[in-house]
Amino acid sequence: MTLTFRATLAVLLVVLSSWPGSAQIGPPAALAPVLAPVLAPTGTLRASFLATNPVQGRLDPRTGVVAGPVGDLVPELARRLGVPYRILPVPDAAALIESVRSGQADIGFLAVEAARATQVDFSAPFALMGNAYLVRAESPIRQSADVDRTGIVVGAVTGQSQQVWVSEHVRNARLHAVPTVPPADALAGMLIRGEVDAFAANRQRMEDVARTDARLRVLSDNFSVIPQALVVRKGDSARLVQVNRFIDAVLASGFVQSSLDRAQLAGVEVAGVEVAGSTPPR
Repeated sequence: MTLTFRATLAVLLVVLSSWPGSAQIGPPAALAPVLAPVLAPTGTLRASFLATNPVQGRLDPRTGVVAGPVGDLVPELARRLGVPYRILPVPDAAALIESVRSGQADIGFLAVEAARATQVDFSAPFALMGNAYLVRAESPIRQSADVDRTGIVVGAVTGQSQQVWVSEHVRNARLHAVPTVPPADALAGMLIRGEVDAFAANRQRMEDVARTDARLRVLSDNFSVIPQALVVRKGDSARLVQVNRFIDAVLASGFVQSSLDRAQLAGVEVAGVEVAGSTPPR
């Protein structure tokens, strides 16, 4: 049986299982040998994620263990397929996209963004990530709308979804893009020295930095909310069908909600739930 035939059969099975009367929310054990070659053609499910994004997962540098949604979702998908798994930390979105496009990873975890969707295919979202500004404690900036003013300098990491959003929506403030995610002390120093007046990143990351220095605070509202999803190689419809089926199943069963509850992530909710304090795109 060729891989092409397996992929075709897998798609057909998904269609049949979605007809009325089917209560199946995950592939039965008998189908794992059919579905595994679609999602894990090497025999091991390989998943990449952004090692600098705590919303996706936290990598323990000593043990190499990944906690958080990635650390829950990848093993669960591998279990359903009946294959081992490997989690691949990568430094940024460009590296993650390349890992999927080159075949080094079968799936990846990434914030949904239009330009990225021209390079990879996104699944349905599994979570919604709130993004917030970090400012100096004595700053007159109180709400996200206060940031978009002449004379304000906003920091963000090049290529991250927050930098893309700021570039597209902030009209009066000036963007100061940095090439990589600064360590907490370096980021705090940028704000305290006045190099930037606000720094844009996901709320969890900003809360982590604020806890390290009392001279900083995170604005109470989110300037944007961005879906988190899985990605597959562009045009790989058979794999995307299976990934979406998996996302549907773990959302319906409460698995994603339980994972987020354990991770205790600030400003992150399961997909389909509005994140409190969010500011809609302008």
